[in-house]
Amino acid sequence: MSAPTLTKEEAAPVEEPVLRKPSTRKRLVPYWLLLPGIIWLLVFFALPLVYQASTSVQTGSLEAGFQVTWHFQTYWDAFLEYWPQFVRSLLYAGTATLLCLLLGYPLAYLIAFKAGRWRNLLLVLVIAPFFTSFLIRTLAWKTILADDSLVVDALNALHVLDVTSWIGWTEGDRVLATPMAVVCGLTYNFLPFMILPLYTSLERIDGRLHEAAQDLYASPATTFRKVTFPLSMPGVVSGTLLTFIPASGDYVNAELLGSTDTKMVGNVIQSQFLRVLDYPTAAALSFILMAIVLAMVTVYIRRAGTEDLV
Repeated sequence: MSAPTLTKEEAAPVEEPVLRKPSTRKRLVPYWLLLPGIIWLLVFFALPLVYQASTSVQTGSLEAGFQVTWHFQTYWDAFLEYWPQFVRSLLYAGTATLLCLLLGYPLAYLIAFKAGRWRNLLLVLVIAPFFTSFLIRTLAWKTILADDSLVVDALNALHVLDVTSWIGWTEGDRVLATPMAVVCGLTYNFLPFMILPLYTSLERIDGRLHEAAQDLYASPATTFRKVTFPLSMPGVVSGTLLTFIPASGDYVNAELLGSTDTKMVGNVIQSQFLRVLDYPTAAALSFILMAIVLAMVTVYIRRAGTEDLV
């Protein structure tokens, strides 16, 4: 039997495809797309940060002018004088963040798993406070927490104010101009920043994992502890960061709902910039607060065990 003959096309060697390198113009496209964002960050973030850093080491006055003298003692003096406001800010922000988590997690869980066709409506209601001014929302709490309001009457009837007065968060039957009023304002204003990341994280969980847990005879509590909550940790971390960071530097709630005894470090910075006109001290306080929050956030993310932020 004769061997089959190959045609010219079949006998020709197979040429391997040649991988062409992308042109220089195509390689630069991603960088050109990033350029507007980089310029924005440089102009509106990096440059003001450098300017404030230089301001923090200046000496002088507004009349005589400020000069860079590398006076780092301003940092130490500012911290020694205003450390109670730092502690108060972190305490109020931490309490408000914890309350936002306790209030926001059940609501986010409800929207993600139980809302059904009402999901979009509930999400709109969550972000509805953003439709009005931050200032107006905070001023509304002055009416809600007024001495003759229904809320205060209900808290008195339930003897809640007896407990809060004992720990020093209210004064007798009065809620307004107390730490409790400031924390209530912070909790309300930053609650959506907790709910939305939690909802996003919970909504990504595959429902088949819950079914598998039920097939293994896990109780609802065990399913939540072993499946739902661990998988929602990115949302918990994101929500707590988005709540704690702005709350620690807030000054509107303490200004409108608090008193001189509830001033936060944001109020001190605002006063130093606009009233006292001591720009170096104000800039130093800003950098001290930024350093403290950055250190706390770094430790928190490492202890939380997740960097998959929503």
